Amino acid sequence: MVNNGTYLAYFEVGRVEWLRKAGLSYRKLEERGYGFVVVEAFVRYRKGARFDDELRVRTRLSELERASLRFEYEVLRDGEALATGYTRHACVRLSSGRAARIPREVLEGLRPGAG
Repeated sequence: MVNNGTYLAYFEVGRVEWLRKAGLSYRKLEERGYGFVVVEAFVRYRKGARFDDELRVRTRLSELERASLRFEYEVLRDGEALATGYTRHACVRLSSGRAARIPREVLEGLRPGAG
């Protein structure tokens, strides 16, 4: 069986791919001195995944605020939800670790509900 904590790693993969498809490179965001840190995470486990299962992670941006965003996820096997959940992220300046507004150029590429 897949360890419960692994689902958060699946969420991360889904989030990074979602951002990439939206035209936002996390690396470029960091080069500009910003980052998104997880401030809240929730997972509802429905069924267990097993070794060698082919899984799909469905990701969508559900909320977008001036300095935070929230993603929702479904981990699927053959169309059946094994786990659902969300993560909330704060935008921070990497140099200080303090909260910051999401840069305008980044906001323009993000649309809640997309995914």
